[in-house]
Amino acid sequence: MKRILLILVFGFSCSVSFAQSTELEKEIKKVSTDSINGWKRGGIVTLNLSQTSLTNWAAGGLNSFSLNGLIHLYASYKKGAWIWENFLDVGYGSIRQGKKSNWWKTDDKIAFTSKYGRKATEKWNYAGLLDFKTQMSDGYDYPNDSNKISALLSPGYFHGAFGLDFKHSNVFAAYLAPLTTKITIVNNQPLADIGAFGVDKGENVRVEFGSYVRLAVKKHIMKNIELHSKLDLFSNFLDRPQNIDVNWETLISMKVNRFVSATITTHLMYDDDVLIGVDTNDDGIADLTGPRLQFKEVLGVGFTYKFQ
Repeated sequence: MKRILLILVFGFSCSVSFAQSTELEKEIKKVSTDSINGWKRGGIVTLNLSQTSLTNWAAGGLNSFSLNGLIHLYASYKKGAWIWENFLDVGYGSIRQGKKSNWWKTDDKIAFTSKYGRKATEKWNYAGLLDFKTQMSDGYDYPNDSNKISALLSPGYFHGAFGLDFKHSNVFAAYLAPLTTKITIVNNQPLADIGAFGVDKGENVRVEFGSYVRLAVKKHIMKNIELHSKLDLFSNFLDRPQNIDVNWETLISMKVNRFVSATITTHLMYDDDVLIGVDTNDDGIADLTGPRLQFKEVLGVGFTYKFQ
């Protein structure tokens, strides 16, 4: 776990350093829009399609069609010393291989964050934060599409925190919360009965108390390339506080023209309470279970619309 954290801190530090390049000096010279009262809204909508069609192809292969969509929205409101920020990320992807195969899910997430605070100094705010994550549809242990392993609100993760919010030139932000509640929800009873996602067997909710840190970077790293990255860390004071929960998400948007772009999204997770089975001898049966580093990467080229 210590090795994982060292890798994460080093990787995120590189992201921060890269984002705060020489262009940061130009941005510091600009008049900050944070001084203007009222609403500020914007977002990115991306739709990526991919198709492979084979006819009498001697080398073999399968016809395939994939669809992946991503919505990233934000809305912030400022009035005097008070600041309210809201973020919504929704992503879904699916693929079909062969004429007779079913659609298989490749991406599925709903993430909402709301933060309300009051300015304390030029760069620090007092702030409360609510954060919620879940998914839209059932997930299966593919290619076995009869073994359900996740569903709507199974899991669902909720964080309620109070702490200090630090912002630097609209590029880097850090939220430090010494008082945090984490709630894990498993609404699907068969999954709850086996203790999925860290809940006690038969229970639908697990409550943890601890501290929480969120680090975030938002930056145009080149003229047509934009980086969004956030790293969440949580330590449960009541049970093995040294085993830190990690959630690191990154979105890189590379714009070709007004409506065409490429996107890369990555999602790295580690939760010591989530046990994942591994088939070590390739007999089709998971014979070793334990916490694992989870990683997902999605690359897409397609339609993108950005507004603000």
